Amino acid sequence: MANETILVVDDEADILELVKVTLEKEKYHVVCSASGEKALEIAVSQPPDIIVLDLMLPGIDGLDVTRKLKNNTATADIPIIMLTAKGEESDVITGLELGADDYVTKPFSPKVLNARIRSVLRRKQAGAGGIVDDTKAISMHGITITPTKHTVEADSKKINLTPSEFDILLLLLKHPGLVFTRWQIVDAIRGENYAVTDRSVDVQISGLRKKLGACGTCIETVRGVGYRLKE
Repeated sequence: MANETILVVDDEADILELVKVTLEKEKYHVVCSASGEKALEIAVSQPPDIIVLDLMLPGIDGLDVTRKLKNNTATADIPIIMLTAKGEESDVITGLELGADDYVTKPFSPKVLNARIRSVLRRKQAGAGGIVDDTKAISMHGITITPTKHTVEADSKKINLTPSEFDILLLLLKHPGLVFTRWQIVDAIRGENYAVTDRSVDVQISGLRKKLGACGTCIETVRGVGYRLKE
């Protein structure tokens, strides 16, 4: 890894510099922007491998930036890690619904930020044909998922999932009938001790069901426990 290009967007100069120095120590190529407008220009003209995006920006805020990026086919596949302040859970949920991949709460540890970036880049690499364990397509309940191609079809129609939605669906399809708690889902797709709320997992499941359409009913809620795929 390393040598990837990371676009960092934050209007606070000290935080921008801190993130820049931290990531350059890890051999990443860092491009900085202090505004959402400039970030959108850079993302289109020089697409980065990943974006670290502050939500609280003047003018076009981070959520609007995320929305515009995910609605543009040229930038829709660029992973986004949100930088948020404490108490912004509603914004985090909205960001995840829009397609952001992860978030880090300020004040943050540089080590945690690095770990999150590496995790997201690994998932992106796997989805682009990197090394993955799964080699065969899995079909069930009208859904077909091909891990090595990172493709999903529901009722023979191709659908686009965020990396997190894809990982959750793959987990459930590989273990039909098995109930997973929210925290087990988090641990399985993003590693142990991952800081996330129960609500964000619910948001991912809700978005997954909507995109799967009629096939989404195969994902069952087990009240008070978690989620499972029908056997």
